[in-house]
Amino acid sequence: MSAHVESPPRHACHSLNALDTAAALGFTLPSPAYIAGMILFSLVGIAAWRYGRLRGHPRTRWIGLALMLYPYVVANTLLMYAVGVALCAAAWLDLTGRWP
Repeated sequence: MSAHVESPPRHACHSLNALDTAAALGFTLPSPAYIAGMILFSLVGIAAWRYGRLRGHPRTRWIGLALMLYPYVVANTLLMYAVGVALCAAAWLDLTGRWP
């Protein structure tokens, strides 16, 4: 008969210590609203960039690129949504031909 050796249980305190250490260094986890906005605006940015590339609209391509990348720079959730809505409106105005 062979003896079954169990590994020691992993306690939640290991991950809790890592979160405390990260918080002490100034790192925080983003909120679920921030992550949802980041995914939403990145997907809209991909669609705008592809549409601008296929239709030959360079401004729409740049707006799409900005939509994909700006959430990595903006840390405030409310500001991220405000900038995202403004960039989406700019892309819409450019695609409909209402951009000055």
